Amino acid sequence: MSKHKPANKSAPAAPPVEIYYLLLTCPNRPGIIARVASHIFECGFNIADTRQFDEEDTDRFFMRVEFNPVREGADIEAWKASFSVLADEYDMTWRVRAQSQLSKVLILVSKFDHCLADLLYRWRIGELPMEIVGVASNYPRETFPHLDFDGIPFHYLPVTRETKMEQEAQIWALVQQSHADLLVLARYMQILSDGLAAKLVGRCINIHHSFLPGFKGARPYHQAHARGVKVIGASAHYVTAELDEGPIIEQDVERISHHHRPDDLVSKGRDIERRVLARAVRYHVENRVVINGRKTIVFTE
Repeated sequence: MSKHKPANKSAPAAPPVEIYYLLLTCPNRPGIIARVASHIFECGFNIADTRQFDEEDTDRFFMRVEFNPVREGADIEAWKASFSVLADEYDMTWRVRAQSQLSKVLILVSKFDHCLADLLYRWRIGELPMEIVGVASNYPRETFPHLDFDGIPFHYLPVTRETKMEQEAQIWALVQQSHADLLVLARYMQILSDGLAAKLVGRCINIHHSFLPGFKGARPYHQAHARGVKVIGASAHYVTAELDEGPIIEQDVERISHHHRPDDLVSKGRDIERRVLARAVRYHVENRVVINGRKTIVFTE
């Protein structure tokens, strides 16, 4: 009589190891890296990646650390409590985010939807680790018939010069109701008021259709063509009360020549805007950006 072996039962998959991103800045002084690394190790965590930068102009130190638990009982809340003591000693400004703790992102868009379409695609394939909590526009939903919002709430918020403050109150209400960590202006062609910009310091990214500083006003690529420029570009920056003067996160350019017509520049500009905005958003949601006065420190890969 043959004996039948019991069917193999696959063991349950081990839960994924959580990764944490620490970002900090403080006055520069000897020993910071050693103290931070020792603290992480002593609390039962392991450093997977670290980047640091000493800025001589301001004598400030910047650091980004990726770390994960390697010892049973390692607890991130206990780590935060003990790290705050070290942070006070070094006068640090710091924040830590778990990889699984996705940023909640609200996107604003007007008629031009190439940046919106690109963000939706990159989010859908997992390239942008974030949760899109809504899309709002001063144009109706019918303006974007070819876009699949995949269940993302769409908010039509029309605006005129007379109703600007009321419409901005609606935007702020959406930010609060959705608990949005980040507001992305994906070619949203309305200037935010000083009041709303102040509420969104460090968490509102705009894509500017030129390599700042650039040509002001309408039809910027036509202005560039008329001036015979040799490169065109785009800039992603944090929004401030000073129009297009906020800290720049990412920029890119492409060379052009006298052979290119204004429509060619518009086409190339769309491509640059898409990739620059996507990179800036990714840097922000991956906890890679520190605002340093009027500029940023960006720990790229």
